[in-house]
Amino acid sequence: MHSSSPSMRKKLIILAIMTLSVLPSMAQIDLHSHAITQGYLEYIKANGAEMDEGFPIPSWDAEHHIAFMDKAGIQTSVLTMPAPQPFFGNAEASAAVCRRYNQECAALKARYPGRFLFCAALPLPDVPHALEEARYALEVLGADGIKLATNSYGQYLGDPALDTLMAYLDQQKAVIILHPHKPSAFNAQLIADVPLASYEYLAETSRSILNMIAHNMLVRYSHLKVVVPHCGSFLPNALPRFRSLLPVMVKQGIMQPVDVDANLSRLYYDLAGAPTDDVLDALLTITTPDHILYGSDYPYVAEPVLISGKQALQQRLASHGLNPQDIFSDNARRLFGEDVPLRKYGERIVRLAEIEVEPAMLEEYLVFAKEVGETSTRTEPGVLTLFSMQDKSNPCKIYILEIYADREAYQSHIQASHFKKYKEGTSKMVRSLKLIDTHPLAGLEQVNAGR
Repeated sequence: MHSSSPSMRKKLIILAIMTLSVLPSMAQIDLHSHAITQGYLEYIKANGAEMDEGFPIPSWDAEHHIAFMDKAGIQTSVLTMPAPQPFFGNAEASAAVCRRYNQECAALKARYPGRFLFCAALPLPDVPHALEEARYALEVLGADGIKLATNSYGQYLGDPALDTLMAYLDQQKAVIILHPHKPSAFNAQLIADVPLASYEYLAETSRSILNMIAHNMLVRYSHLKVVVPHCGSFLPNALPRFRSLLPVMVKQGIMQPVDVDANLSRLYYDLAGAPTDDVLDALLTITTPDHILYGSDYPYVAEPVLISGKQALQQRLASHGLNPQDIFSDNARRLFGEDVPLRKYGERIVRLAEIEVEPAMLEEYLVFAKEVGETSTRTEPGVLTLFSMQDKSNPCKIYILEIYADREAYQSHIQASHFKKYKEGTSKMVRSLKLIDTHPLAGLEQVNAGR
């Protein structure tokens, strides 16, 4: 049996420290997800509106949502009501549906501590009822913000009719999450052939933001914090045109002067949709990294697509100068006033495994090791790192740097079926196994806390 190499151990310990300094220690937060409660769905179906947005409303329940979050490595999701807006001419009925929806979301937040926040739904376009519901949601239910549709049956954000509501939300320093809805004027055949979400939703969001800016709304109500969905939609293209046209319109007396930059400074942007390299480059022309947040759009996108897209995004952020910890955690925590729980650094488990494999079984062992490593890091959010290496002088000597989010994550890992398969399958292949528990060097916590 070959003796373990002290120099290799030293290198692995240094690697562990370096890895810990850059690994996201955050509790990841999803700013863009939807709760489709039974009461909401029944009301939409009773009014024949389940296909109003051009595609079926997906099924949803809290347990499946949390299961997705666990697979994707998301600690907390912000719940909002999806489209369509539950208003069909009866203000009282709409107010009742929104009240029930908000109460159900508040109950979910209480039932699953740390897993859900919610932004309350309002029964617009009826402003008096909306104002009443906003007060109840924020002051009684403890809603974390307000969800607003880009338009509620033709009443677009920025409309002066909304000023009394916006004044109250400004007083509350509310977080507002926007979501596009079907435009008030549309070609029925066109939206039947081309899904709303592929184009009209992006146009809707951009249209409503420009209308808000044209009315100087975000300057007049400067305490509002407004989250724009879908990677900024068409704003990176629309804003330069708006800027160039504004002086002409003002000179003609058609528009009033507005401070475009001051309005933009109140906007945040979620990355739900398709944040490709080009999209991220464009988004950074209109905002700064501290105003960009992660969003999934669950349950409107298939889980495998969301998980693979999230993994690709994590790898893509650094090439654009974006810190994953900011995008997936810290920006959202600052937005909501640090109310979202954050996993503490000291809870992590860090250890080194030294394994010596029977030479005749090395190739077979490496197949098992590769499978369990890939499956664990892909499906277990609490498994932060399984970094495997071979000793150059002795390929049968395997070193694995293991980092787990906490003891619970470690215990869950060793009970997982894929880990048990690995242990049983390799039991006769391993000649020796040594586990070395480690702890961070003094001062490292302070370094990470200041990131």
